[in-house]
Order: sequence, then structure tokens, then C-alpha cells
Amino acid sequence: MLLLVLAYLGGVLTILSPCILPVLPFVFARSDRPFLRSGLPLLIGMALMFAVVASLAAVSSQWVAQANQIGRWIALVVMAVFALALLWPALADRLLSPFQRLGARLSASADAASDAGRGGVGTSLLIGIATGLLWAPCAGPILGLILTGAALQGASVGTSGLLLAYALGAATSLALAIWIGGRVFAALKRRLGVGEWVRRGLGIAALLAVVAIAMGWDTGVLTRLSTVSTAKLEQGLLDVLPAQQPAAGAAMISTAGAPGQPLPVEGTLPSLAGATGWLNSPPLDAQALRGKVVLVDFWTYSCINCLRAMPYVREWAERYRDHGLVVIGVHAPEFAFERNLPNVQRAVEDLKVTYPVAIDNDFAIWRGFNNKYWPAHYFIDAQGRIRAHHFGEGNYAQSEQIIRQLLREAGNILPGDDAPVAMTLDGVARQADMSNLKSPETYLGHARAENFASPGGLHQDKPADYTVPATLQHNQWALAGRWTVGNEDARLETRGGRIAFRFHARDLHLVLAPGEDGKPVRFRVRIDGQAPGAAAGGDISADGDGRVDENRLYQLIRQSGAVQERTFEIEFLDPGVHAYAFTFG
Repeated sequence: MLLLVLAYLGGVLTILSPCILPVLPFVFARSDRPFLRSGLPLLIGMALMFAVVASLAAVSSQWVAQANQIGRWIALVVMAVFALALLWPALADRLLSPFQRLGARLSASADAASDAGRGGVGTSLLIGIATGLLWAPCAGPILGLILTGAALQGASVGTSGLLLAYALGAATSLALAIWIGGRVFAALKRRLGVGEWVRRGLGIAALLAVVAIAMGWDTGVLTRLSTVSTAKLEQGLLDVLPAQQPAAGAAMISTAGAPGQPLPVEGTLPSLAGATGWLNSPPLDAQALRGKVVLVDFWTYSCINCLRAMPYVREWAERYRDHGLVVIGVHAPEFAFERNLPNVQRAVEDLKVTYPVAIDNDFAIWRGFNNKYWPAHYFIDAQGRIRAHHFGEGNYAQSEQIIRQLLREAGNILPGDDAPVAMTLDGVARQADMSNLKSPETYLGHARAENFASPGGLHQDKPADYTVPATLQHNQWALAGRWTVGNEDARLETRGGRIAFRFHARDLHLVLAPGEDGKPVRFRVRIDGQAPGAAAGGDISADGDGRVDENRLYQLIRQSGAVQERTFEIEFLDPGVHAYAFTFG
């Protein structure tokens, strides 16, 4: 909320800039007409056009910056142009003349309609859009630091919200200009000296920022100087994109009542046509599944929550396969390596998944269900209607009762009694020790990294040397050695690199992948400085030795005795490893 207020006030202050002068004649020209039919539509048109142009600038800059390292330099050049435009208005006029010519033509057309007696709300709106074309590029240099910050740090829905708040602030000050009329114009002339110094000061500050970033002195300077700080706004985007997991043991989110009571209808089975491939089955469609009870399981193979739920899904598929149940696993990748079909095929084989698996690399099925979680289970009746759903782990007995209820509704005779499947689980499938789970899933890529403790912070997308501090606080982690921290992972550049984590949980897992050449990477694990011994996970020896030979989740610690806060450390004896995320159980 504070950022929105600051953006709004920044828009209000835009009227003090000399570059607003080309807009004022259009504003004052309609100051003698009714505000609701003339002034207000004009300002709405201006605000909308500004938001569109500025948002397109932010999005395109983000694409350039994310393309590769060259894109970063392109973004810096763009920022330098913005800064030069602030220092030399003549340069800005030359760059923006195509937009101004288009705005002038639209304005002339609207004025002709007005002179012919056809003017009104539509005419004022058209003039506002035309004026917005003059105003948006004019305001562009003032917003250069903000838009380039979005390019280098990452644009978001929140960025567009801030730009709209800025536009509304400027529209407010222009509404005041309409109200006061010519007296405001005269006052602005007296204030141009102040505006000139502000403009030049911003230009010098922007150029200094370009030099600092180009020299690598401080990769975060843009974000700190800009009013667009996307760190707090990013969480709102993750809520609508496939990039989060529920906490282990998440509760059943379902309207199911007591066993045997009618289940509500929550919707219909969406199309499955968006799958990019199928494993264990030819392509399936909603129409062909009519008459069958369907369980759709959204999962991804490095997700610890998915791996702990999968034994139950496998057992349901086997137990009720001949009684009308079809289980469909929808594999929706979280990390880039999970998009690789051979990786998924190997995981399906290793996990003994024999039911159909839809490869949802484009998240088409995910969007069809409006899903947000891994794992997520949707229960569909024989008529193709969604009757219940469950997000996360746990509540397996209730889930099985829903399956049995839907099978009975379809007229199937079920095996045995209503007792839920009895499971003996081990390895990564063993259910989490919730009473001792006090460490959250933690990502190592800079897009979602939290609680990073190495001195100097993360250096995004370039090799840098890191050290582990003398003391780590609870749930802090750090790197040692030379690493490149990308958007979703940290890649080790030289042998001997380490990762340390201060955690409190029975189990510790780490998603790892070998280098691009595919050669195995040897590693050694220590817990509180000692070999793990009886606390060794399934992927290491008691001495702590292991190797990364696949792109997957590795179980590194499983404590057998009392669970307490410990310091975990892994040292890689070979370079090239990719580390993605810690998960705990």
C-alpha cells in the first residue's frame, strides 16, 4: 500500500516537469466545458494510454533482460538513453517525435468532430488517448529508472499496478489544472526552474547508476533506487502462477461431508488436449472417460510432497483399477530439468508409476483446472463432474472414502470393506514428522531465495565468490566457493564449493542435478561438522559420501533419534553441480 501511495504522489509531482507542457494545451482547451462529459473522459483516456505504453515498456524490457547476459547490457544502454534524455530535452524530442505526430493526428480528428457538433464524451476520450500518446513518451524519461529497474529485476503484475497509480496521480494534478485554468499554467512557468534542476539531478543519478552496475559494484542498486521494488509484490504473482507448494500436511480443501453424504458438484472435467505428451497410455480425453471415476493427480517428480503422496495414489490405482477407477497423473514441471521428457520417463519408471501420465509442460491442463498446488487431487464422477478436491499431503483415508463413494454411485461393486489402504512407507515416501518440522522449503535461485546469509548477498546471474559466516541462525543458509546464482538454481563453477543450512527437521532433502556434460558430481555431507552416521539419508553412506548422477531430489539426512536444530553442510568434490531447493520432512 505504501508503494502505491508513493507512486501516486510521484504522478502528482509530474506536473512540475517541463515535459508536461505539450499536454497542457489539450487540457486547458476543454476547461470551459462540463467536467463529467469533457474533462473526466479526457483524463481517463490519458491514464489508460499511459498505463498501456508504460506497461509494454516494462514487459519488453523484462524480456530483453531475461534473454541472456547480453540483454542485461542492452537494458543498461536503454537506461543510459533515458538518463541522457533527462539531461538534454532536445534528444527526448527527437526520440519521441513519431509518437507526437500520431497523437497530433488523432487530436485533429477529434477536434474536427467536435467542431461539427458531434463532440461529447467520445470526443473527449479520443482527445485523452491522443494526449496520452504525447504524455506517455514524455513521461518515459522520468520513469526511465523505474522501467529499467523492472527490466533488470523482473516485471510483475504489481509493476503495472504502480504504473497505473502513477498515471492516476498525474491525472489528479491535471484535473486540478482544468479546475483552476490559466492561473495554473502561469504558476507552472514560475516553477520551471525547480523542475529543470530536478530533471537534471535525476539524469545525473541515473548515469551514475549505469556506471555502478556496468562495473559490477552493486547489482542491486537499481532496485534500491527505484520506487518499483518487486520483492513484496512478487508473492501476489506466485499466487496465480505455477510456482509454489503448499506446506506439508496441508488440510483437505473440499466440501465433502460425512462418509456416505452426497458430494457437491464443483465443475466438469476440463479438456486434456493440452498435454504435450503421454506416458503409459495413448492420449485420453474427457469424453472417452465418461462412465469411469477419475482421479487426477497433479505432481512433479522432484516435489517431496508429491513423492510422499504417491504411494497412496499408486495403491488406489492398483486396488480399484478393475472396479471403474482411472488414475491420471498430470506432470506439471516446477524446474526446467523437469520439462525434459527422458528425465520424466526415468522418474516414472523408478517410482513404479504404471497409470497414465499426461505431460503438461505448457500448463494447459493446470490452467484448465485453475490449479495452484503440487500435489493436488481432483475426484471426478462417472458423469465427468468434479465432486471433490484435495491439496497437499494427508487425509488419505478421507480421499479413499471419496473414491469408494463415487465408484458406488456409478454402480460398481467394491472389493473388501471400507477400511482404507494400509501403507508401510520408507525412504522419501515416509510421511513427514510434523511435530519436528520447523524448517520451510527453501529455494536457491535468486527468484525465490530467502534467508541467504553469505556476506555481500546474492550476485544474480554472474560468477561470484561466497563464504559461509561463522554462525548461521535458524533456517539461514549460505554458499562457499565460486557459484553462479541463476533464476531457479545455483551452479558451482569450481570444485570444493559448499552449501550450509541451519535446520530443524527429521529429514533434509536437496534437489540437485549434474552439470551440462552429465558427468556425476561427487559430494560429502556433514552434520554439525561430523559424518552423519545413523542420520544418513537414503542417498548417502554413513560416512556422508554420495554423488549426483541424475536430476532429482536427494535424501541426505534422516535422523533416527531425538530431532533438534542442526547445521547441515554439503561439499562438492567436482564442479558443475546445480542446486535448486531444500525440502524437509
